[in-house]
Formats: sequence, structure tokens, C-alpha cells
Amino acid sequence: MPETPHKRCAIYTRKSTEEGLNQDFNSLDAQREACAAFILSQAGEGWELSDEQYDDGGWSGGKMDRPALQQILADITAGKVDIIVVYKVDRLTRSLADFAKIVEILDNNEASFVSVTQAFNTTNSMGRLTLNVLLSFAQFEREVTSERIRDKIAASKKKGMWMGGAVPHGFRVEDRKLLENEEEAEEVRYIFNRYLQLRSIPALVDDLANKGLRTRRRKLKSERTIGGVCFGQGPLALLLKNPIYIGKIKHKDKIYPGEHEGLIEAEVFERVQSTIATNNRQKLTGYNCKMPSLLSGMLIDPDGRPMSPTRGQRGSKIYCYYVTRLTNGEKKRDPWRVPAGDVDQLVIDHVIRRIGRKDGSDTKRREEWMSNRDQMQSFLRKLEGGPTAEKRESLIDLNCKVQLNRDNIQITLSPPSTGTEIKIEQSAEIVRRGNELKLIDRSGANTKGADADPVLVRLVAQGFAAQKHLLHGDEQPLVKDLSKRHLTRLARLSLLAPDIIQTIMDGHQPKSLTGRQLLRRGDIPLCWEMQRKLLGFSPI
Repeated sequence: MPETPHKRCAIYTRKSTEEGLNQDFNSLDAQREACAAFILSQAGEGWELSDEQYDDGGWSGGKMDRPALQQILADITAGKVDIIVVYKVDRLTRSLADFAKIVEILDNNEASFVSVTQAFNTTNSMGRLTLNVLLSFAQFEREVTSERIRDKIAASKKKGMWMGGAVPHGFRVEDRKLLENEEEAEEVRYIFNRYLQLRSIPALVDDLANKGLRTRRRKLKSERTIGGVCFGQGPLALLLKNPIYIGKIKHKDKIYPGEHEGLIEAEVFERVQSTIATNNRQKLTGYNCKMPSLLSGMLIDPDGRPMSPTRGQRGSKIYCYYVTRLTNGEKKRDPWRVPAGDVDQLVIDHVIRRIGRKDGSDTKRREEWMSNRDQMQSFLRKLEGGPTAEKRESLIDLNCKVQLNRDNIQITLSPPSTGTEIKIEQSAEIVRRGNELKLIDRSGANTKGADADPVLVRLVAQGFAAQKHLLHGDEQPLVKDLSKRHLTRLARLSLLAPDIIQTIMDGHQPKSLTGRQLLRRGDIPLCWEMQRKLLGFSPI
């Protein structure tokens, strides 16, 4: 027979008032005696009574900050107690919310509690069922309380009442009402007017620091003092957007007339909001950026991760790419890296084809999707010939999202004013040409030669120039100052089959063919059929 495991039991007693505690046999003694008898009856189950006494005389059951309760919970956490034994459940707590907290502590430490006068014992299935029922009521109580508080706050703010919290700069509170703090109110007016002059929050931060303006000092309940520092960009932005300064109260996305007086004129506040909106728009579109990225914030890689623009420089040439943005702590999986110019051009080409006049098959849907013809023409003008900032602005207005996949690219357009959506999916793949990555559009939507490899195209042109130079001695700028050996290698390229040359000019050559590979092949045969086979071209 396996030995029955021992279970260390602790008795917890409580009485709400101190009345009668000085008697020889009081309520706490009666509770302890009943609990001790119950523990003795469970001796066959391995129950043993702890010598430690946990008595809370004169403590209400509505809160958990009771000395004996905190001590018994600490002993459970330390592994000194396995079972709490109480006379009735309400001796442990009268709050369902606190009851849930206590049970969580018990569960985390594989402990339980028993009520000796009620059919409640969490060491068996029935007790756990009762526990789940009580926890459901606890959750219900918390939700009802939260709803009641939220409704009260909403109703109060609808009447324009101040509902507490940190007092905004420029105000003071008396009898739960906002009143003007004259000294700080002048600072608030200066902040609003100065922002309209500078039109920049970072510049305003520097101006206020130089002027010596500081945030209000506040003393917390913990006796710690905060504030008295320079205004930061975040707090200033919140201050400038707060309608409380024109005598209104904000609740979520609604604004109500307040009981207090405003500190600034409504016209000044509206001008500030308009300036902030314009600045945010320009920042989003890259209006003031020297080299804005067209698809920043719109592009995600095949693994669903966002891609960010990055740049590198070799000599005087700048290379732009979109690279997978890894989050902090994310495993360093292989990030995707694609050339920005190729992706940008592909997206622009297909968006123009879908919303423009070049795609007559979609006329009816375009008219439904974008009923304002002037708006459509404006989009087309910006996308076809505008600077990058204007193209980006148009894509943002179209709610453009781009999903890059291994063998295609998906573009989603959904203007907020229409509620409809257009999806564009085109085959495209990332290939390596020499040391460079290229995104090749396999749909044929781009203009002829748009995907041509400039290295291969230049080599073909140099091949014909080298041939003329060697045969006729003509000066050819493309092959000037090249050695005779190199000229001979280049001249062999002029003997390529016409269909091979045309395919290279169109950008449809095998993706494995690079300029270095073509130039180093000294064994290019004169037979066109053998050339196609050697270089990987399909016969025509």
C-alpha cells in the first residue's frame, strides 16, 4: 500500500468587530475548534494541523489587507501550508474579486481551502465546480462595476464636468471645477501663438527651453515630486490638440461644451489644428525629405513582415533597397532585400493601368470606384509625372498596400470615400544579375525594354562598336582606349543571333545570364542554334 501523502493544514479565523474578543471563549476560538475537529476527521487522508495560528480579530472581510490573511498567503507561497481551513467561506473574504485573487495564489502554489460548515472543498471535483461558478460571478461583478463607472464618466463629461486626473497646464481645481491659473494661462497662450509663428513642434521645444518655460511641479501621494522640466515634443503635441483650452471636454472621439472657461480663442485653436494636420501630412508623404521612399509603410515581405527603405553608396552611386524590418527580440531570420526602384516602378505602372484610360476593360468598375473624374485625372497626373512625394501622396490617398511574394506581387487599393476595393496581382520574381538584385515583372505590363539588363545591353552595343573599329578603324566612343584583346572579345558579341540580341534588348533573357558570364565566354560558336543552346535561350 502506498503511503498517504501528508497535507499541512492551517486554520484561518476572522471576526469583523472586536466585540467579545476579550472573553475566555470567543468567536475566533469557536471557529478554530470546529476547524480542528474537521481536520482530525480527515486524518486518514493525511491531514495534519499546523501549530501556527492565523487570527484576524476586528478586521472586515471586504479587503485583503489583513495581517493574518497576508501571513497565511505568504506561508502558502513559501510552501509551508497545503490547505486553508475556514469555518465559512465569508470568513476568508466577502469580496468575490478578492476571492478570485486568493484562489489564483492557491492554484499557483498547488494549495486549496476548505469550508467546514459548507459543502465547499476545492480538493475534489464538486468543490472545483463551485469555485468556477463563484469565479463567474466575480467576473460578472467586475464587468458590471466597470460599465457603471464608464457610464458615469461618459454622462458627466457629456454635461461638461471635469472628471479628475492630471490638471492641464494653465488650470487649477477648486470644488472639482477647472479655474484659470493666471500665470500658467499666459504661458499657454504664448505656446499657441508661438506655434503659429514657428509652425514646428521641435522648434517650439527649443524656443520654450530658451525662454525658461517649464512644466508644473506636482507632488504625488508617494511624496515624490515630478515636473519642473522642459516641455517635450509629446506633451506639447497633446497640449496643442487639447480642446479643453477652448472650454470643451473630450470623451473618446466626442467633444462636449465644458463648464469651465477657455484660455484661448476658438479661431486660434482651429488654425493650430490645421497647421498640425498639414505638417503631419507633409511628414507622411515625405514632402520635406530630400530622398522620399515611395512605398515606405505600405510594403510587406513574403513572410508578412514590414519592409523599410535603406540606402547604400558605392563611389558616387547611391543604391536604394527595401529591407525587412526586424522587431526587437525577433529571431534573425533571413530578411528580404529588394531594389526600391524596381518595386516602385512596377507598382506605379500597374496602378496607372488599372485606374487610367489605358485599361478600357475595367471602365465600368473604375467609374463606380472613383466617381469623380477630376479626382481620377489628378491621381493619374501625379502618378505619371509628379515627383516622388506627390506619387506617394496619391498612393496614400488610395490606401495602397503592397504584398511582395516569391513569384508575384499583390497591390490593394481602397479609397476611403468609396468603400470598395481593387486588387491587382501580377507575376514578378527577384533574380540576381551579377552582384545586383533585380525585380523582374513577368506580366508584360511594363514598356518594352523596361526590364532590360543595362550591363548586357551595353555589352551588345560595345560588341557592334568593336566590330566597326576592328574592320574599318572607325573611332567609337563606346570602345575607346580598350586593348585589342578586349576588343576582340567584344566583337564576337556582334555575331550573336538577331533573336538573342532582341531578347536581351527586351529584358527577357534567361535570368542566369549575366554580363560577366557573356563577356568571359570565349567559345561563343558562330552557329545561331548552338548559341541559343549554350546561353540558355529557347529556340524561336
